[in-house]
Amino acid sequence: MKVEDLILVSVDDHAIEPPNAFARHMPARFKGREPHVVKKGERDVWVFEEQATGYMGLNSVVGRPKEEYGMEPLGYDQMRRGTWNIKDRVDDMNANGVLGSLCFPTFPGFAGQRFQVHGDRAVSLAAIQAYNDWHLHDWCNAAPGRFIPLMIVPWWDMKAAAAEVERLARQGVHAVSLSDNPAIHGYPSIHSDYWDPLWKACSDNKVVICCHIGTGVKANHASDMSPIDAWITSMPISIANSAADWIWAPMWKKFPDLRMALSEGGIGWVPYLLERADFTHRHHNAWTNSNFGGKMPSDIFNKHFITCFIEDNFGLKNLDFLNADMVTWESDYPHSDCTWPNSPETAWEGLQHLSKDVIDKVTHLNAMREFSFDPFSIHGRENCTVGALRAQATHVSIEPALGLGGADHGRHDNKPVTSGDINAMFAQADAQTAL
Repeated sequence: MKVEDLILVSVDDHAIEPPNAFARHMPARFKGREPHVVKKGERDVWVFEEQATGYMGLNSVVGRPKEEYGMEPLGYDQMRRGTWNIKDRVDDMNANGVLGSLCFPTFPGFAGQRFQVHGDRAVSLAAIQAYNDWHLHDWCNAAPGRFIPLMIVPWWDMKAAAAEVERLARQGVHAVSLSDNPAIHGYPSIHSDYWDPLWKACSDNKVVICCHIGTGVKANHASDMSPIDAWITSMPISIANSAADWIWAPMWKKFPDLRMALSEGGIGWVPYLLERADFTHRHHNAWTNSNFGGKMPSDIFNKHFITCFIEDNFGLKNLDFLNADMVTWESDYPHSDCTWPNSPETAWEGLQHLSKDVIDKVTHLNAMREFSFDPFSIHGRENCTVGALRAQATHVSIEPALGLGGADHGRHDNKPVTSGDINAMFAQADAQTAL
């Protein structure tokens, strides 16, 4: 097997919504109240119900030289077109040899958090449904067999959430984005039966619950003086606390077919978490009253939890301590961790010691099965390999784009960029963006 023979399906990428994403899909009674983009100087700013966001680029630095990653995009003209234009996204996927992609939202928040706090629930629900319709019809369905559609749902009304899952599942959507810890946003704990209608709808319709890092418990900045590298290092592992919470949550007993994904969480840390979870159960269940019905916490994880990695050679060398049938690959396009346009080569470094059967599982077969995604029936397997896709992208420039501009972190004295530098940059942007 060679790099050109890989078939890559990414279970974690991101779309920057184009300025007109909501306009066509908002109900007539709310026309004029849909989320929209306004220009403020060089900034393209999303506005919803007179509330403006801060950075709309959200680290969408793909295609820049790494030395310019610190220039955070402020507008569409400072980002590669593939971040927000569907035709150019498919071109960039082909150039990167990537067959399929699951794309998280940007303006709404990775789990739709921005729509969960607004006072007018009717317009918020309409915006959620408009986003879902744009994402399915204008983004995913514009390139059949290339995208795994992902919905968002209202958290304040479980009947409406379940109805939205059922509405979208009938149209082929089998993934929903949710916070890994809704309680941090003021909603009930995942240990509450409040969420049961949503879990049931997901279980009944084979919909995977995707919990992206940063949507619940976040990696903490140790101090303003800490190099930003320390925060970036701990981001994937930050979801470990939530992973433990979900292992002990009650929905797995009630809905044994339910699945969740720890999106952008990596895999190298998982074996120790499972070892520690089993240790905890053996040593403490006599007094904590935890009950897995004769199973161990690791059994729950290995059955229900989908994991994913970008570069994780340690994890790939320790697949014996994971369920290889639930490990998947991701690209993270267009964020700063993504490996575009060299994802196949980067992935191959960690994969090449594995058998072809295992490589096929973690690069595409697991994702296709768990997310009900069947690109082969549309394109034919022979046209889905890295080599075949790249042959379609000879017209796509993969040269770094210099000097695109954007917000500057302000540190140019050859000293480490700190958490304080980055926080100050975002604070300044928020102040300048306020309406």
